[in-house]
Amino acid sequence: MRRVLLAAAVLVAAVAAATTLATGSGTSDLRAALLAMPLTRQLGGDTTRVIMSDDSFTFLASNAPAKRQRVFDFGNRVFNTKWAQYPSSTTSFDGLGPTFNRNSCSGCHVRDGRGRPPDKPGDPMESMLVRLSAPDGSPLPAYGDQLEDRAILAVKPEGRAIIDYQQIAGTYGDGTPYTLLDPHVHFVDTAFGSLDDALVSARVAPAVIGLGLLEAVPLSTLQALADPDDADGDGISGRINWLTDAQGNRVPGRFGWKANVATLADQSAVAAVEDIGITTAMQPHQNCPPVQQACRDAPAQADPEMKDSFFARLLVYVHTLAVPEARSLDRPEVRRGEQLFRRFGCAACHMPTLQSGPEAALPELANQTFHPFTDLLIHDMGEGLADHRPDRSASGREWRTAPLWGLGLILRVNGHDRLLHDGRARGPAEAILWHGGEAEKAREAFRTAPADERAALIAFLNAL
Repeated sequence: MRRVLLAAAVLVAAVAAATTLATGSGTSDLRAALLAMPLTRQLGGDTTRVIMSDDSFTFLASNAPAKRQRVFDFGNRVFNTKWAQYPSSTTSFDGLGPTFNRNSCSGCHVRDGRGRPPDKPGDPMESMLVRLSAPDGSPLPAYGDQLEDRAILAVKPEGRAIIDYQQIAGTYGDGTPYTLLDPHVHFVDTAFGSLDDALVSARVAPAVIGLGLLEAVPLSTLQALADPDDADGDGISGRINWLTDAQGNRVPGRFGWKANVATLADQSAVAAVEDIGITTAMQPHQNCPPVQQACRDAPAQADPEMKDSFFARLLVYVHTLAVPEARSLDRPEVRRGEQLFRRFGCAACHMPTLQSGPEAALPELANQTFHPFTDLLIHDMGEGLADHRPDRSASGREWRTAPLWGLGLILRVNGHDRLLHDGRARGPAEAILWHGGEAEKAREAFRTAPADERAALIAFLNAL
């Protein structure tokens, strides 16, 4: 127990240190240095695992000390356990709901991987959810900021979201046709009033590999990569989604589709209470808006439903999930694809290389050079991808650059290739074709390229 509490203390201290680093002015020198670093198969630096299986995303970082395995395994249990309604004979894992989306973390992050939209309109959402807000961006008084489509006995679910698609036809530069799926969300069985005027954003669950490395990237790096006013005139103006933490400090967002969460501790606690209905010391209150009286009256234990020691182990788990090794980087087509990735301009946002600093949550995450293909910044992605729902300082057109490591293993791990924040894209090519705004030039370079160049770029992405 002492070791678990010490691990929690280390995590909290490291997170605090990482978010209060000296800011520095930041220049393009660091960007140039990072772009000049060669790509290696070790996408996660020394944490990388040589794995290609259905369970590729489920292993402990390879450089973690042997003593970490036991805590990691218990964290894996917390991540995968299905929580029960309170009171239950399963006293360590009861407290589900009263309203919720899934009954476990792995219910959305299957095998620590990526969620997907339903197969057909009307099918239940199994690994995605819908964010909500009022027109001014605030939570809805009757629903909060997320639609809870499930509930315990004697409590009503908030409603169901249904996604259908309009087909959009287009052509590549050589005349080859393609079709994109434009999603539209509507609601049925709403229990607490209409959602017609709500701002809506459908979100699939992202893969959870390598997150501890991303948290350990120094703030000074994010500031050096950011160019909010496009001072260099390249049309790319990534910026930090600045947040205010519980202590009133200004901190950078790193996690979530709009970089609206600062730390993995915050991300885990918010997901526990909003997605599963499990309270923690960080989020001690049930997710029951005032008008949902049955939710508020449901039996609940007085203390946080997830024990501090369980939460500490869960944090170790999500910090230390290994990134799988890249594959086939020496194939000529893949090498050509990497060159095109840079030439088309994809690397301007999907930074191939980052480095963690010394102030990491755990020693195995510190001072690593790794290849996530993200700058952790938010960018204007154009009207096509806009959800028109602001999130902290991110506008309705801005999204965080999604990491690309593990992209080529999603089909094997999760049985699908649905990409982007709402899973609208069927594979990497469609994901690229949806890019707009700051990424429009890169999209057009891909769209108008010869078929063999397009194939080479996709082969490179599938090697990650």
